Amino acid sequence: MRKVDTDIREKIEKYTLNKQQRAELTELLELCHKRLEVTDDELVTRAFKLCCQSHNGVVRASGEPYYQHPLEVAKIMADDFNIDDESVVAALLHDTVEDTTVTLDLVEELFNPVVRQLIDGVTKITGVFETRDTKQAETFMKLILSMAEDVRVMLIKFADRLHNMRTISHMPHQKQLKKATETMELYAPLAHRFGLFKIKNEFEDLCFKVIDPNSFKFIVRKLKKKKEARESFIKQFMEPVENVLREQNFSFEIKGRPKHIYSIFRKMQMQQKPFEEIYDLFAIRIILEDPHTKEDCWRVYSVITDWYTPIPKRFRDFISVPKANGYQSLHTTVITKQGKKVEVQIRTRKMDDIAEHGLAAHWKYKEGNSDGSTELDKFVHWVRDVLDSPRPEAATEFVKDFQLNLYQDEIYIFTPTGELKTLPKGASCIDFAFEIHSEIGERAVAAKVNGKMVPLRQKLKIGDQVEIITGNKINLNADWMGDVVTHKAKSRLRQFIKQKERKVADEGREIWQKKASKGKVEVSDQELTKIAKRFKFENAQELFHEIGVGAFNVNDLFKIVKELKSKGRLESPDQEIEEPSEEEIQENYRISARSVGEGKALLVEGELTGVKYSYANCCNPIPGDDVIGFISRNGDVKVHRSNCKNAHHLIRTDSERVIDVNWAKNIDTQFLGAVRVIGEDRVGLVNDLTEVLAKSLKTNMKSINVSSEGGMFEGILTIHVSDLKHLEKIIQKLERVDSIKNVTRYE
Repeated sequence: MRKVDTDIREKIEKYTLNKQQRAELTELLELCHKRLEVTDDELVTRAFKLCCQSHNGVVRASGEPYYQHPLEVAKIMADDFNIDDESVVAALLHDTVEDTTVTLDLVEELFNPVVRQLIDGVTKITGVFETRDTKQAETFMKLILSMAEDVRVMLIKFADRLHNMRTISHMPHQKQLKKATETMELYAPLAHRFGLFKIKNEFEDLCFKVIDPNSFKFIVRKLKKKKEARESFIKQFMEPVENVLREQNFSFEIKGRPKHIYSIFRKMQMQQKPFEEIYDLFAIRIILEDPHTKEDCWRVYSVITDWYTPIPKRFRDFISVPKANGYQSLHTTVITKQGKKVEVQIRTRKMDDIAEHGLAAHWKYKEGNSDGSTELDKFVHWVRDVLDSPRPEAATEFVKDFQLNLYQDEIYIFTPTGELKTLPKGASCIDFAFEIHSEIGERAVAAKVNGKMVPLRQKLKIGDQVEIITGNKINLNADWMGDVVTHKAKSRLRQFIKQKERKVADEGREIWQKKASKGKVEVSDQELTKIAKRFKFENAQELFHEIGVGAFNVNDLFKIVKELKSKGRLESPDQEIEEPSEEEIQENYRISARSVGEGKALLVEGELTGVKYSYANCCNPIPGDDVIGFISRNGDVKVHRSNCKNAHHLIRTDSERVIDVNWAKNIDTQFLGAVRVIGEDRVGLVNDLTEVLAKSLKTNMKSINVSSEGGMFEGILTIHVSDLKHLEKIIQKLERVDSIKNVTRYE
């Protein structure tokens, strides 16, 4: 061993932990011994000391010592994922290489090559892509590439992000929104794809709490009110079933948990129903202990359906045909004698472990277990398959494509030889062709579904048997982009479209050059770019493409170029029609930021002079809504609701121009709001609704749009309101109108 190694080891061993740190180390080691098969105490202790030493004197936004963050990440690795002690060590040191003087070489000397590899995978590496706006995508790409080598990298990153989200309240509001949006759009769906449902659910709830705090608090309050009634119902529902299972010597555990908060909100949104009308607010889970098998799950299902009536359309057999992430369970929805619907899930303990911890459970079961290894291999194969696909030029496009396949429900399709293929719901024959092989997708000319010829665009259903007919030449069609959902198909089509556009642009450039040469006009590429921007093109290439397809007359371009050249205006372009430069954009940003004041939020409604602002039409914010501001190119501020999809896009792509916005205390202005009213149609209903608004609430209505079908009434009422409380009061009043079933804010 080299002397430098000895010195470092001795320095770490002699490092003195304070009383709190000694207690924390003891707690971590006890957790490791409880949850891991093998724990090297010396290895974990050395990592903890190096962690404390490296981050000594550094504090987090919450004011707590920084070392407590990697410590909490290590606890999540041990308790939630319970993989091995090397991943716990890597979690303790995951920030050291990026934030301190500790190097990867030193990590390898003090620990081992595996720990080095894990930390290297988690460490963020910039400079992967050239453009500035792909910073987030760079990190994500690095994460995916590392995960293909060792899936534990992904788990450490999940644990890191989970603790950051748990402590997000200490961050400035703008940064909270950025972090929550990124987590909701990337990490939550990725956790879903890898079967980490427990982590995915917590991600979504923590993000939802930041993005839409009012809705979050509303659902939490409703769940608390119904807790006792829910627990009583579950006990009553399961009592006869439990008695039978015990008589038949089943060993089992019963869980009756409410669905996580964000999933309830999504159901309310998709079904356009109030909280009280969502029947599946919770699910009853029956977990069979070892050595029960999947055959026993069917026996339990039989007991359930002996007591309660099953709904056939709500039955799902994920045991015979597991999901792509390895999820296995029987799902059924039954009806009690009182007419109440109840969702029941039946699975073994191993199935439950995989359902909760997905990727982590597969890793744990892989040793000495061929099934676990096979499922783990499927995960890694899927990642590598995505990475081997034609990749978009921009990292952000890659992330968008990658995200497409994360959340979607799955369908199961058969090849002509009976091989099972898993595709996202909504996949077409084109997606299936690319799933078989990229060359099959490129040369596909027709398809047979269940023995019948169908168009390639046709959407597939569960159980379809598909045969792809190919030709000798590449047969890609740019119009297919709207008919495919998989990353592989979209990525190849995008590549094909760009190649086609380049070819057309080259033809357009050639047409222009001939015209310019004949007319004896010389113009540089820089001057052509200026001219292109005058016509609202991003660059000269887009202008040439329009010429190539015949959408822009080359003679018109020639006249304009000749005129501008003769007047010398290309050298001194007209500022009123010239696109603003990046420097001007940045200067506008700085001016607006100075006007707002460092560390202060912009107060809406005339509380701050010198800054123009307006409200986004996409989400129509009203006082009381959680809002953010976005600085436009001319320095004005556009106010969005923080749960607006466009706001999420701005936070993700241009976060430097997002600022905090607070409402002033007293605002004497009316705002536009809208409500959706659903109920049973009857004579005089519209009159009753307008009368409530005009007389009882003294609310002015801008417009009303109503429709009636099958005895049901639906109306969109656009109204003038003073704030969120006013809107909520309107909703409460309208709900009391006779025959009205549901009133919600209309987005």
